[in-house]
Amino acid sequence: MQLGKAISAIVTGGASGLGAATARALAEKSVKVTILDLNADAGAQVAKDIGGAFAKCDVTSEPSVDEAIAKARQAHGQERILVNCAGIAIGKRIARRGKEPNTTEAHDLASFSKVIHINLIGTFLMMSKCAAGMLTLDPLGDDGERGVIVNTSSVAAQDGQMGQVAYSASKGGVAAMTLPVARDLARDGIRVCAILPGLFHTPMFDGLPDDARRALAATVPFPSRLGKASEYAALACHICENAMLNGESIRLDGAIRLAPR
Repeated sequence: MQLGKAISAIVTGGASGLGAATARALAEKSVKVTILDLNADAGAQVAKDIGGAFAKCDVTSEPSVDEAIAKARQAHGQERILVNCAGIAIGKRIARRGKEPNTTEAHDLASFSKVIHINLIGTFLMMSKCAAGMLTLDPLGDDGERGVIVNTSSVAAQDGQMGQVAYSASKGGVAAMTLPVARDLARDGIRVCAILPGLFHTPMFDGLPDDARRALAATVPFPSRLGKASEYAALACHICENAMLNGESIRLDGAIRLAPR
């Protein structure tokens, strides 16, 4: 797909981190971008910076998603691009010994369900709603392309660490959806890919001490550093522009394979 003023995009989680970088990168290519996020202040600021639009959205709520997508379409028309970056992470083992002698603690259902609802179900909900809208569009170019969906999985989908049962399950689900959804939409010219980032410098890392960040960076074979949000954004843009990328889950990780802990 040739990016430009005739193309509109929705980016979830666009108020910060990978989503904000992607929104900025698309806007630099003249794409009309709407940011969806729960953080209204930060999301509105990024939208202002890039000349885009903002809609507050809880991706786990169908009414909230419907309202946000309607606002995006009112601002920029039917989207041809969806980039799903909204997500959270927690660290809890499936079970562990308790603080008191002879006691144990099981992973609570509430926090597991929250991660699944935001990372996996939220991604599904956005895909289904945006894909339905893309079906109404006229095809573009010789290939007859109508739209592109880029989802955010994680290397934890394939080599999750201790304490990542909820996160790995959610991101594994995102990766697993990629091919069947791409096949569902192939005849209508809508492509679907997933990016599996490794260790990237996002707001989740900001709370770590400098020595902890350096230690994590040293585990990346090459380049031995944390990934930059702009590098994720560059790949997301390339997926949008390269029509042969479809049904693929792409690791973006500097060749890292996560250790057990």
